[in-house]
Amino acid sequence: MQQTITKDQESSTNLSLDDEVLKIFAKMPDALKIEVLHYAEYLLSKGTEKSSGVAITSDDIPKKKYRQAGTMKGLIVMSDDFDEPLTEMQEYMY
Repeated sequence: MQQTITKDQESSTNLSLDDEVLKIFAKMPDALKIEVLHYAEYLLSKGTEKSSGVAITSDDIPKKKYRQAGTMKGLIVMSDDFDEPLTEMQEYMY
């Protein structure tokens, strides 16, 4: 069952909504009740974080580490004749 409740109706139906939630909760197996409890705690903590007014500052965001040029210098060596034509290809070139 899905209900849409407006802010005006919320105070008058609060008791009946609580009763409805408790009725459904009573029918659930214990494993499902535990999941509902964890989700309800999550929703409460999520709501209090937004209402607490704690702002995220730039200090809270980790700085991106940029690569530094030249750290691998000397690890890769190319032979002196790298640009010379391959001996296997000589018969096709002349």
